[in-house]
Amino acid sequence: MIIAIPEPFKTVVTFAHPILMFSTLLLAFYAGYLGWQYRKIRSAEGEEKKALISKRYNIQHHKFGSVFLVLMVAGAIGGLAVTYNNNGKLFVGAHLLAGLGLVFLAALSTALAPLMQQAKDWARSTHIAVNTLMIGVFVWQAVTGWEIVQRILAQMAKAT
Repeated sequence: MIIAIPEPFKTVVTFAHPILMFSTLLLAFYAGYLGWQYRKIRSAEGEEKKALISKRYNIQHHKFGSVFLVLMVAGAIGGLAVTYNNNGKLFVGAHLLAGLGLVFLAALSTALAPLMQQAKDWARSTHIAVNTLMIGVFVWQAVTGWEIVQRILAQMAKAT
């Protein structure tokens, strides 16, 4: 089912996904920074450790990671919906496959949280590895997304 979007809102709807996902990528970097700061507590001692603990990086990392998960899933669904609504089909390519992979990696990373709370070191290492991979795939997806945005802008310029 294709929904007719009023012309004044069509541009907003078309570019909501790229803007949301770019913001989500920035959020991913920040959540990673918070996780890195929280991890430093393990090797810190004395006053440095107290100072790091007082900043509650673990709670901040968890909150921003949760927001990241929601935005990642919402952005993926939104991107699929807008593409289908604008074109009547989905384009299976690098951008779509990377997006689906990112949703899986985000879910996998999140699923490790209870195991990390049980002090399973393998879960922490896996969480870090999955998130590192996720950032790499996300950057690659941003590049492929930028190419799509350029094509849309070119089409819009031709139409006017």
